[in-house]
Amino acid sequence: MNMKHSIEEIYEIARDTYIYAYPLVMMQVTQNVGCNVAEPIGLRAPINQIAHNREFPDATYTDVVRPNADTLYSALSFNVSKEPIVVSIPDSGGRYYLTPWLDCWTDVFTAPGSRTTGTGAITYAIVGPKWRGTLPDGVKEYRSPTASGLLIGRTQTNGKPDYEAVRKFQDGMSAVPLSAYGKPYTPPKNTVNPNQDMTAPPDQVDQMDAASFFALFTELMKDNPPHANDYPIVDRMKRIGIEPGKSFNLADAPQEVQDALNAAPAVALKLIKQVWANSGVFANGWRTNLTAIGSYGTDYLHRAGVAYAGLGANLIEDAIYPTVFTDENGEPLHSDKRYVLHFEKDQIPPVRAFWSLTMYDERQLFTANPIDRFAIGDRDKLTFNSDGSLDLYIQRESPGKDKESNWLPAPESGRFTMNLRLYWPKAEALNGTWTPPGVKQVK
Repeated sequence: MNMKHSIEEIYEIARDTYIYAYPLVMMQVTQNVGCNVAEPIGLRAPINQIAHNREFPDATYTDVVRPNADTLYSALSFNVSKEPIVVSIPDSGGRYYLTPWLDCWTDVFTAPGSRTTGTGAITYAIVGPKWRGTLPDGVKEYRSPTASGLLIGRTQTNGKPDYEAVRKFQDGMSAVPLSAYGKPYTPPKNTVNPNQDMTAPPDQVDQMDAASFFALFTELMKDNPPHANDYPIVDRMKRIGIEPGKSFNLADAPQEVQDALNAAPAVALKLIKQVWANSGVFANGWRTNLTAIGSYGTDYLHRAGVAYAGLGANLIEDAIYPTVFTDENGEPLHSDKRYVLHFEKDQIPPVRAFWSLTMYDERQLFTANPIDRFAIGDRDKLTFNSDGSLDLYIQRESPGKDKESNWLPAPESGRFTMNLRLYWPKAEALNGTWTPPGVKQVK
């Protein structure tokens, strides 16, 4: 191989290593922020302790991009390197819920809930990749491919009047170390790190220099090994001195490797952000991820894109999130304009659970509005047209009292994007025979 090619290849391997590593690093930063509390508060909790959202996020919420106002979340950052945790979920009484568990690479390795295990009570253990032991009778084993990871559970919540019933279900959930299962257990208080950077995880990763990023990545691989299908990228990484199970110090690497790794973040982040904006099936201005989401195989670029913009994404069988950036003519959605989203009767989103449409500002977050409505959907008191079709009004100012039931307020200024959310989507939403209609600008 001539030198020109080998230098080019070193740069390619460095870029691809950053993309491969990105979700692992993002997951750790998210855990650092989310677990830096003394006891559960909101969705933050010490490691291996469960935390619950008791109400929908509002315009002040910045922890996770593209939050939802359909389900109350339950979150748990786990580390099962020492021993498994035993999780108990009560009978949901037929209410839709799901508990997807993500390993440290952000792949969903199990998703107990209405679609998979039903709505009856269930007890299971999350065990680490190296654990060998016997679980108590009646405790099902789910083996995580990595020692740490994240649960982002979601429970259907039909507006604020439903909070009390959902909270009761959440209060019935528990997570305890295996050694404490069946015994009285009080989770330990956590020591808060006053120096922990508590800003949004994607921003923190954006600002990491190559030396910090790759050093953290190799430390994380010690407890969170590559997947069984990762050998090709692992072999390539070894050629620039990065090996699972071994520490890495950028300053000790050959100069051409240092140069390549220092150049990698800027190049890779551009690709990661682009792929998220351009991923999925494109129709009528909407993008819908129907592959490489929740379970990624070796599609590392899409995995990184989802980790950047929607960490904790579900398997498509549980939920899909068509995203719209433009109107039907390809013009970016802007709060200076007025729009209507019209569903014919046979075009209403096809779901077994429920659907909604959520508004996001330029930060990919909720935005303050006069009626405190961040999402609208089939559990709202929508007004249908006489032929069974449905019009949703998307604009900054009220469309008028008679239409306010169907109004999704736009931000005060700037561009915006929207997500449809289809929970437990029917086959036609997954095989592409149903697509959302285009967003029409109203003159």
